[in-house]
Amino acid sequence: MLPPQSPIVFDAAVLFRETHLPTHFIWPEDETPGKEDFEELAVPVIDVQGFLSGDPAATLSTTRTVTEACLKHGFFHVVNHGVARELIEAIHKEAADFFAMPLVEKQRALRKPGESSGYASAFTGRFSSKLPWKETLTFPYSTAPGSPSNSVKDFFLNSLGHEFSRTGAVCQEYCDAMNGLSLRIMELLGMSLGVGRDYFRNFFEGNDSIMRLNYYPPCQKPELTLGTGPHCDPTSLTILHQELVGGLQVFVDGKWRSIRPQPDAFVINIGDTFSALSNGRFKSCLHRAVVNNQESRVSLAFFLSPEKNKVVRPPKELIDEENPRKYPDFTWSALLDFTQKHYRTDVNTLESFSNWLSLPPVAARISLAP
Repeated sequence: MLPPQSPIVFDAAVLFRETHLPTHFIWPEDETPGKEDFEELAVPVIDVQGFLSGDPAATLSTTRTVTEACLKHGFFHVVNHGVARELIEAIHKEAADFFAMPLVEKQRALRKPGESSGYASAFTGRFSSKLPWKETLTFPYSTAPGSPSNSVKDFFLNSLGHEFSRTGAVCQEYCDAMNGLSLRIMELLGMSLGVGRDYFRNFFEGNDSIMRLNYYPPCQKPELTLGTGPHCDPTSLTILHQELVGGLQVFVDGKWRSIRPQPDAFVINIGDTFSALSNGRFKSCLHRAVVNNQESRVSLAFFLSPEKNKVVRPPKELIDEENPRKYPDFTWSALLDFTQKHYRTDVNTLESFSNWLSLPPVAARISLAP
């Protein structure tokens, strides 16, 4: 009988010194970054100050730029967004302090199997190969009717205790700011798609969203692994803040390209759920995160999503003979469950989910069992 294998443990304080990576973290050669993958992608930088202040000419110009970006790859920067620099710096500090703690302390908030919230180190509880070189802390944010107004504060209180009350307060304030910004971006997307500025804002006014703090420690062999594997976000809209240390890459025109960090800007990208809401007109784009052997990297990702049981269906204005329904009706709770329990997100998540929905219940459970 073979001896039982030791459980996979990702302890950044130990592994960042290792010159021989454990095999679980080594990705296939055709998926790892090459020298040619670091050319910069010229994503549009959109100044939303004029739009936020109600200037008609600025609103028209901003809408056109957003449309062009969403038809091409779904990524753009926003600046002059109204989110205080002090708040961004405060949550970066809280994230850095959390990830600097000993592993056993972070594991007090350990993510449970099948759930989307909590602390995870390389997602060792979900996957056994091609593990990402990162740690995450994920927590829910909700403005759905009946949800507590301090859901983020409550997460930190219940998971980590009263000593994390400041962290919870900072993260709550940041999520509130992200919620406000995301709803304004939904106005832009509604105008870009010709359904009016209020359609998608109203759809997401109550939402069950996700906030994630990402930590990518240095890696002695960054050419062998990835911080996050290639995937499209299953959510609706992602608002990402990068520090000065870059790592985000987008797959455009058959090539991987890097998005340079801009400390005063947020990176915005379309997710699968909004792609379905747009009837496939705005596409979610494949992206990943690479690591380096010099510096750690922290990023902040707010994932806007609908209320869990709200039906995701494109507006009638986006459906006609030339543009028939591309995806079936679904709820965000069903897609979230699919990605947490049955499927590892990639470029085909939405298509695989649509096919899964069409299967009888028993066949669906068997076909994509983890």
